[in-house]
Amino acid sequence: MPLGFSAGDVAYWGLAAFLVLVGVGSLFALVKLGQLFATITSLVGGTERDLLPVVVKTGGTVDRVNYQLDKLDTVTDSAVSMADSADTAVRAVSTAISKPVEKVSGVAAGIAHGISALRKTKSPSEAMDAAKEAARRREHDLAEDLRGAGPTPPSSERPTPTPTPEPTPKPDPWPRPEPIPKPDPAPVPPDELR
Repeated sequence: MPLGFSAGDVAYWGLAAFLVLVGVGSLFALVKLGQLFATITSLVGGTERDLLPVVVKTGGTVDRVNYQLDKLDTVTDSAVSMADSADTAVRAVSTAISKPVEKVSGVAAGIAHGISALRKTKSPSEAMDAAKEAARRREHDLAEDLRGAGPTPPSSERPTPTPTPEPTPKPDPWPRPEPIPKPDPAPVPPDELR
């Protein structure tokens, strides 16, 4: 029997060889893909294991920062309240002192101008009118001077510091999870020991 190959037989053998090579290549690619997935799974597991305590600690830190900011907010509110109280007190004292001073100054100016007008004109009604006008003008001028005086310049001495407030207890931080033990390392395969 003579062995002869036709073109169709060669094409079948070529197709068979091609399919075997595609199968071997696919098997090699799937093995490598499986190794890649195993590595990714290990990476994700390790990241989850190591990142969870960091997230918990970060949450506790954020809570403590928020607590300190709340304390600072209380301190600034107290400072604003004290400044408002001081402003109110200064305004009250200023009003209480300025009105009597204006009246006394007006009376003194009225008496002086009234006596002067009485000497000049010898008329009590004209002297009285001059005294009233001088008193009114003096009170008005002094009120304008007091309003325009403005704030006093700052002194070179530093004010005494306010005492520190009583410490308040810190809030309880988030409960810490139990530490997760790290798994034992994978044994080295015997063929890699060399």
